[in-house]
This record gives sequence, C-alpha cells and structure tokens, in this order.
Amino acid sequence: MLDASPKRRLDSPPKIPDSAAVNPETPLNSPEKASNDDIGATGTLSKGAAVGGLSPKNSPDAVSPPCLLAVTTEEPSPFPPVPTVAPNGVEWFPVPGWEEIQWLWHGFSARRGGVTRAYCAEQAPGELNLGFTGEDDHANVVRNRQLLAEAVTGDSATPLVTVRQIHSSVLVSRDLIAGSPGPAEVGPPQHPHRGDGLMTSQSGLLLGIQTADCIPVLVADHRRKSVAAFHAGWRGTVRRIVENGIGRMRLEFGSQPEDLVAAIGPGVGQCCYAVGEEVLSEFESQFTYGSELFREVGSSDPVRTRYPMMFLSQRAPGHSSLGSGHHLDLIEANRRQLLAAGLQPRAIRFVGACTNCHPELFFSHRGSRGRCGRMMSVIGIR
Repeated sequence: MLDASPKRRLDSPPKIPDSAAVNPETPLNSPEKASNDDIGATGTLSKGAAVGGLSPKNSPDAVSPPCLLAVTTEEPSPFPPVPTVAPNGVEWFPVPGWEEIQWLWHGFSARRGGVTRAYCAEQAPGELNLGFTGEDDHANVVRNRQLLAEAVTGDSATPLVTVRQIHSSVLVSRDLIAGSPGPAEVGPPQHPHRGDGLMTSQSGLLLGIQTADCIPVLVADHRRKSVAAFHAGWRGTVRRIVENGIGRMRLEFGSQPEDLVAAIGPGVGQCCYAVGEEVLSEFESQFTYGSELFREVGSSDPVRTRYPMMFLSQRAPGHSSLGSGHHLDLIEANRRQLLAAGLQPRAIRFVGACTNCHPELFFSHRGSRGRCGRMMSVIGIR
C-alpha cells in the first residue's frame, strides 16, 4: 500500500498547524493549441499527501509586505483549502497574505463555476475550463476566461496574455508581451508566443498559465512591481524553468530575491505521480539533491513481480501508468528552485491540493486519462 504520509523536508522550519499522436486537447486550427500535459494520461492512483494553503499571522511592515513576514515554509497539507467564490460564481484560490500587496492581481482557478458542459455529468453545474481543448466549444472557453478575469480583477475585459505551452524552459519577457494583448473575451491572439514562462512589469493585464496536473508557480516583486508565471511539468522543472525565470527577472527588472514572493499552486502530488527510471536519471544528472525528490513505492502484485516484461510501458518518460516505482515530488522540486534562486523560505506559499486526489475541485490530465479541461493561474499589475 502506498504510504500516504507526507515526507518531512529537513530544511523546513517546524510545521505550524493551519486552520483550514495529434494533440487531442484543441482543434488543429486553434492558434493557442493547449499542449498535452507531460504528467501523463493515466488512471487514478492511491491518494495521499497534497498541498494546502497557509494563513498569515503578522501585521504589515513598513518595508516588506505582510506576506513576507507571515509565511513560514511548511509541508503540504492533505486537505485542500476552501475556494473563494466570486459574485459571478467562479471558484478560485487567492494566495493568503498577498491581498496586502494592493497593486497585485493574482489567483489559481478551480474547476467549478463556468459554462463548460464537456467534462461534467449531465445534471451537474457548468465548469470553468480555461483551455481551448478539442471537446469544448471555443465560445465556452472565451466566456470562462471572461468570468475568471472578472473574478480576479473585477473587469471581464481585462487583457489576458497566454503562450502556447511546449513543456520547455523558454521564457517570454515584457518586450514581447508589451505589444497589444487582447481582452479576455476575444480569445487567444492569432500568433501567440511559444514557451512556458511569462513575465512583465506592464500594468493592466493578466499573465495566464494553463495546467491540469503540472505545477503552476506565480512570482511577484513587491518592490519593483513586476510579476511572472511559470508552467512547470517535469520537463520544465528538470530544465530549471523557475530558477532561470528568477534570474531573468533580475536581468529584466532589476529584481532582488529578498523582494520576491512566490506561490506554488495546485498540481499532482508525489502521492499520485509515478514516473519511470528515465525521469529519475534526468533529475539525478541535473541536481545534487535529485534523488531526494523521489520516493520508492513497491508493488505487491506477484504476477507483476514474476513477469515484469508483461508490464513494460511504451509511453514517453513521465507517462508511466504504474502505481509502483519512483514517485516524483514536483512541488518540492520547484520549491528548491525558488530557494536556489535566493528566495527566503518564508516567502514561498503553497495553495491548492493534489489535482489527482481532488477531482471535485480540479481538472487532472492523469486522473481523467487525458480527457479534461484546463485550469489557469493568473497574475498581473493593476
């Protein structure tokens, strides 16, 4: 049986209790073709530790925002936070403490509260699919994006900038973003940029990253008013997209690590993310702590043990359908990259839960065997 207890991070402060073939996902002619999540399309595995929100404690400071003072790094909680419900019905997760940064827009979307009917039961309420997938109508996604923009900013016409995600470490900076992004209701731009990281110091727009198991990371420089959003699947993580992204913020905006705050959003937990030997080797070759990101989970199936050749998978690395083997902690991997980039442990927040463990709250590419919508993590400057 899979051990459901979360792994203790040795470099974290003591835990403080908390209260609470062809891409099938979009039509080929869609200019913002949502990529297959590199998490893989496999069935639901054992449930275990997930990611939870934290609560601010301290009062504002003249120099640093309260979220820098209030946050302590703690292990992910097995219980998801309660989503905020906007007046328009959208459910989403703000980052606790970030409301004190008054110039900042931000949020992680949940599954509920939109107009999509493609992935829910006939009598169920509509859902908030934010990706131009093959099963959903384009008009539904456009409307859902309006609803999310309205929930986060108060205005459904707030421009939303996205990229064609390619599971890379490619970053798109303000020089490319500063063209003329369209409002959320007009859908994706005709020629979107390719990459998996966005950053800007331009006000009046939202940066958006789509996920359905991969890890979204939002970063804000509270002193220089610049923001970034990163899509970190295992391929982007092993290529250091978050660590390199912080370096790019230093180059582009003059950001200093001590002025940065970061939030890691909903994604697949180590409890549900079995990968192959190739992925383990990739991480061990790139990080001195690579092996620490994995947990061995054994199989008690005597047939599998006696005839292992029968269970070999032809899926690409990271797409293993087996529940046993190496379980990768992508959340911890990206937390370590934030630390390596110079952020303070107390400046890093966890918001959400394991997407595979909580299908009532999140879309999961793995849990739904590839047929699912997309969530979106957004950040912007008012």
